[in-house]
Amino acid sequence: MNQRPRRNRKSANVREMVAETNLKIEDLIYPLFIVDGSNKKLPISSMPNCFRWSLDLLLKEIETCGKLGINNFVLFPAVENHLKDKTASYGYDSKNFYLKAIHTIKNNFPEFTLMSDVAMDPYSIDGHDGLVINGEIDNDQSLPILCKMALAQAEAGIDIIGPSDMMDGRIGAIRETLDDNEFTSTSIMSYTAKYASAFYGPFRDALDSEPKFGDKKTYQMDPRNKSESLIEAELDELEGADILMIKPALSYLDVIQTIKKNSNLPISAYNVSGEYAMVHAAAEKGWLDYNQTFNEVLTSIKRAGADIILTYFAKDFARLKK
Repeated sequence: MNQRPRRNRKSANVREMVAETNLKIEDLIYPLFIVDGSNKKLPISSMPNCFRWSLDLLLKEIETCGKLGINNFVLFPAVENHLKDKTASYGYDSKNFYLKAIHTIKNNFPEFTLMSDVAMDPYSIDGHDGLVINGEIDNDQSLPILCKMALAQAEAGIDIIGPSDMMDGRIGAIRETLDDNEFTSTSIMSYTAKYASAFYGPFRDALDSEPKFGDKKTYQMDPRNKSESLIEAELDELEGADILMIKPALSYLDVIQTIKKNSNLPISAYNVSGEYAMVHAAAEKGWLDYNQTFNEVLTSIKRAGADIILTYFAKDFARLKK
């Protein structure tokens, strides 16, 4: 036999030399949950080893992560119900603990990259990402609210705006708002192809942001569609997005690859809470090896074409690499 592919697998050194996909800590963004108050480290039952942190303890956690080589974080607020209203006004209120946290984190760790979340659902009594009018999600009337949130986060010092709402036109509206207010260096990572997925359950538990009626299928993408993601990607690119995201990741590897092949922008993917939870659940049963499984999951997302991966496995991956 002239060709024996096994020769390139014969040792760890050879396998490392010929590896086509190499995942680095620098490729990862670590999602963190924040609550108001102090001395709080609240467990999330459906997401083992993930917590809702008060800012004082979150600063210590970020410092610990930094020592492991994690430099990139995305921050999600868990907001108490009495602060929520129909128009999500607390999302851009100057007293918002989330905005204060962004400012404090950036002051303490200017070397780290911090990404935000822009959507109405954490602050809305309806639990939807857009403004609810007469039982419908009103796209265009949601945009000014999202722009106010994005501007408030930019003023607080955020590096990357993350509009997760899937309203049409929100990238262009936010980009214009940022530019008009001289935040031309603030990046936008668009949730370009965010699917109406069953894998978001644990995340909604973490933030208590379940819709109070209906579902999100009128604005999040249908899991049966792939070509539609190219329409979303083209629009976001034209409107001023800097990075295009696919969410979830593991069940949408084909979408990651499709958008990667059709765009010159960096591609990110969100390895979401349900994907994280099911690996933990199987590992706890002894059905899978935890470290091998999450490493394979992350490698598959990178191999599909993701330049950046948002993942709750980031800290465990960093420890494994160390």
